[in-house]
Amino acid sequence: MKKSALFLPILIVLGAVAVSSIYIVDEREKVLRLWFGEVTAEISDPGLYFKVPVIHEIVKYDDRILPMDTQPSEVTPLDDRRLVVDAFARWRISDVKQFRRAVGASGIDGGKDRLERILIAQLREVLGGVTSGAVLSADRVALMNQIRDGARSEAATLGVEIVDVRIKRADLPEQNLAATFDRMRAEREREAADEIARGNEAAQRVRATADRTVVETVSEAQKQSDIIRGEAEAQRNAIFAEAFGRDPEFFAFYRSLTAYEKSLQGSNSTLVISPDSEFFDYLKSDNAR
Repeated sequence: MKKSALFLPILIVLGAVAVSSIYIVDEREKVLRLWFGEVTAEISDPGLYFKVPVIHEIVKYDDRILPMDTQPSEVTPLDDRRLVVDAFARWRISDVKQFRRAVGASGIDGGKDRLERILIAQLREVLGGVTSGAVLSADRVALMNQIRDGARSEAATLGVEIVDVRIKRADLPEQNLAATFDRMRAEREREAADEIARGNEAAQRVRATADRTVVETVSEAQKQSDIIRGEAEAQRNAIFAEAFGRDPEFFAFYRSLTAYEKSLQGSNSTLVISPDSEFFDYLKSDNAR
């Protein structure tokens, strides 16, 4: 009984030691085995491994592509219009030993802090060299690639690979929005006034051209009318002259009748003429009967 009671704690201790000396490496992980803080092995192949309890320390790092959001930060482009920019990055640990030496025991969180500082510095450097219009435009892929390439060289010293960088948001600061909107509104109103002025000028040109065309058309029509009227009167006079030449007496008679018709129009016509006037020759002539 005493021997069995003595073996049971020993078995428990041995079992605990055996369990603590075994660790599993997942295929999504990279593992460092440390000996009193010094790296003695890097393990990337998945499987079951053994360690010396207490002496060996096992540190695991995620081997997958990891996301990271930067805090919003202000940048000042070339046109001095401040922008609030935040970015999104995807990264992975490429050299786990270098990463351990760079961030120490802070691990993934420490690496994110270091990467965020690198990305913010690159954001300010790259976006500070262009205008705000280039930053706010939809076609800013070249800027994001430039930020990514600049951050890669610095992140390599951490044992980290920057896979991609994207600008999530680039907005004006809240305190500048009202002034910016007022300036944009004034600019649009000025452009509208310019367009209205150009439209009025074009309308005046069209109106002046139309008025000139009307005057020219009326003048031409009047000229043609005068020509036709003159030709008609000439023909009429020629006919009268020919008729007068053939029978002067009949022509005189016709002219007198025309004069009577024009003079005696209306219901209350009055003529004050001497009775022996030539105007009444055909009225009192026996030939008229």
